Amino acid sequence: MEGLRAIKRRERHAAVHALYDKGVPIQVIAQTLGLDRKTVRRYAHAATPDDVPSGTGSRRYGRVHPYLPYLYRRWNEGCTDATRLCVEIRAQGYRGSERTVRRHLQDVRASGKPAPARPDELTVRKATWLITAHPDKLDESNRLKLKKLLSRCPELDAVAECARSFARMMTERRGRDLDDWISCAEHTGLKPLGSLARGLQQDFDAVAAGLTLEWSSGKVEGNINRVTDFGSSG
Repeated sequence: MEGLRAIKRRERHAAVHALYDKGVPIQVIAQTLGLDRKTVRRYAHAATPDDVPSGTGSRRYGRVHPYLPYLYRRWNEGCTDATRLCVEIRAQGYRGSERTVRRHLQDVRASGKPAPARPDELTVRKATWLITAHPDKLDESNRLKLKKLLSRCPELDAVAECARSFARMMTERRGRDLDDWISCAEHTGLKPLGSLARGLQQDFDAVAAGLTLEWSSGKVEGNINRVTDFGSSG
């Protein structure tokens, strides 16, 4: 019989994704469902209810990470028993759970390929691309990497949410939402976003117009081309 905690986790996961998958911002989902924003983020970035991490996900990851090179080497040697591998790294000082070890080996098992020679580290450039890329541009592997990245870092998740909402304002010409965006950016408590929000506030009317009105640089480009042609003919 399914436990009450599992039922609650499954129902909450479904409720969050019913909104998140439609593009509803984290903050709005939190207000609608009466949940803390950090809780909503954990559920939003979990592919299934079983993938929802507790509040200590980053700590668990940090515990197993130093042992991944050993785990991957042993995997490639033919030892694919998570229980045995957990015992081996505990003898080396690992203090995490067997479940965490099993989670990290699931991706290797599912790929059907040898484990990487060393853990796949995200570079700053790669992380930036994952956060700013259009969701339709991400394949399943990159979507999973993004979910794992954001679930381990609430601050980075706040940055990602601001980036996504600003992108929607630009593509949908919703300059009317600029004031709300500035407020959300300031409430993240992150200094770079706060500085950006203050800068936008100083030029609010111009920025709002730029996010609302249609315009084209065709005339400007035409003038530049004519000047260039004139200079080259002289």
